[in-house]
Amino acid sequence: MPRKVRLLLINPRFPESFWSFRWTIENIFPDKRTINPPLGLATLAALCPPHWEVQIVDENVEPLPLSPEADLIGVCGMGTQFARQEELLRYYRGQDYYVVAGGSYASLCPDRYADIADTVVAGEAEYIWPVFCADFEEHAVRTLYRETGEVDLRHSPTPRYDLLKLDRYTTVSLQFSRGCPYRCEFCDIIVMFGRRPRTKPLEQVGAEMDVLRAQGVRSLFFVDDNLIGNKKVAKQLLRFLADYQARHQYRFSFGTEVSLNLAEDEDLLELFRAANFAWVFIGIESSDAESLRAIGKTQNARLDALGAVRTIYAHGIDVMAGFIVGFDNDTLDSFERQHQFIRASGIQVAMVGLLTALPRTRLHQRLQREGRLIPQAHQGDNTKLGTNFLPKRMGYQDMILSYKSLFRRLFSDREIAARIREKTRHLQRPAATGHHSAAERLRILGNLLVRGLLPGGPMRLLRFARTLHLARVHTWPLVITDWIAGLTMSDYVRRHFSEDSGRERSLVHQAAARLASLCPNAVQAGMLEISSRLRNDGADLQVVLRGHVEQIFYTRAARRMEKLLRGSAATLTLRIEAFGLEQRQQLEKLLERLAPYGQRISIWTSQRTRQLLPIDSSVFHLILDEAPAGAQ
Repeated sequence: MPRKVRLLLINPRFPESFWSFRWTIENIFPDKRTINPPLGLATLAALCPPHWEVQIVDENVEPLPLSPEADLIGVCGMGTQFARQEELLRYYRGQDYYVVAGGSYASLCPDRYADIADTVVAGEAEYIWPVFCADFEEHAVRTLYRETGEVDLRHSPTPRYDLLKLDRYTTVSLQFSRGCPYRCEFCDIIVMFGRRPRTKPLEQVGAEMDVLRAQGVRSLFFVDDNLIGNKKVAKQLLRFLADYQARHQYRFSFGTEVSLNLAEDEDLLELFRAANFAWVFIGIESSDAESLRAIGKTQNARLDALGAVRTIYAHGIDVMAGFIVGFDNDTLDSFERQHQFIRASGIQVAMVGLLTALPRTRLHQRLQREGRLIPQAHQGDNTKLGTNFLPKRMGYQDMILSYKSLFRRLFSDREIAARIREKTRHLQRPAATGHHSAAERLRILGNLLVRGLLPGGPMRLLRFARTLHLARVHTWPLVITDWIAGLTMSDYVRRHFSEDSGRERSLVHQAAARLASLCPNAVQAGMLEISSRLRNDGADLQVVLRGHVEQIFYTRAARRMEKLLRGSAATLTLRIEAFGLEQRQQLEKLLERLAPYGQRISIWTSQRTRQLLPIDSSVFHLILDEAPAGAQ
């Protein structure tokens, strides 16, 4: 009889980033927890032997089980998740679980996991994961399983969507193809998936949509890195999607990633519209043709990017886009050119990143040869205030300051409104009719008004009203969506791209002093310790609880912590070594009050307090190290 194996698959928490859309989730869709589910883990679950018992936990929407009933734990991760992935692997391995590391970052850098995982699975999983499963049952596992060839996607099963809590996501992911035909120097997609796009059979896509339709899903994101990498096959897919929706009298709303040359193909544009694609994400990167040619993005260099965006708008399809500054041809003037293009294009979701040299890319190899890589620099999220190499034609710190300034300009109320007006001049017939009911749309509008527009004062309300007045009525849902996106980005920029980090440090230092003065007896007795720790980009308020503290801590002190977090980008580290049992309810209320700022709150608890006071790791960053350093 086959050995029954209990497998727990974990998707670690993402750190807050441009793509978190935290303000939208918390204020507009409070019944949701994050944007997209972990499609890779759902696919991996479908590749397991049928007699295995599989559970998926996405830490972005649900708490971690700290002592799960599992024989095997797999932890995936992208580059931005590596720190948390490492923490989880070390924790569970320390609890004597067999742990496996996988995901895109493990595929690029398997050596980084040698000391923290029992086994690393690198590359596409369809062929090598079943081999690992068989070896695990036979107690004959290897430390590394690496896919060196290309997977035929006909062999990729329908993901186990039933193991995901789909109602907690705003959009559900599915995949049609892997690979991209282009040779962009900075891109790791061709490193992992190759340059020959491979696709699933259309009936397989239909089977996956059947599963999602049965669960009432409406918003779908094709996570392909370039859905039109093979235009002929892409057109077949789009015809199939349009026919599927007509046959089932069901209206999915789609989004995906494409290349800019979508604008060159009229038939393809019409098919996107017919299939009900609401938006596409395009890596425009730069409007400087010389920079584009230098980094191998020749497919964009031969196009008028602004004209291409407006052509896509004319077919009723919204455009989100990625932009990059830091190419060797770029100077500080490049930030102004990016600003002018983004404003003229009307692109609201404009992800401007600093060029980052990802492992194993041609860019990384070249910069390594040139001696320009910065040791130990981050290389996961290119929207952070830093990168991992020295730019060629501008100073590093000047580049960071100009980057911050660009974001602050882009997401002022004036600029948000200006881009909406520009977009609605060209996008007048939205292709997608949307998937929200009338009641849902009213609720969205009400949340936007109360939580986004009114707090901005009369001028923000006036600008919002003018964007509606100047747009056609059937584009109003698009106007509302863009205001939500713009205010989301504005909130992120306000908290993370502060002009005055010294002010923030001062606020944290003052907060620490005032909090300590509120509870002098507990501080003197060593039951409470409050201090501040300065960082290069801000400051952290550190609070240590070692027992019973005065009642005022759970009232006035809680308000002060909340005020600090609301008005700055400061972080909070709460170390709970012990607490008065009679104060448990008050401590729970404190955490409930701080929950809206959970992305910036790290909590450590001792083994004993962890049992008395479970911490939701999907809300707060639950520190799993057994003995982290105390407050300083």
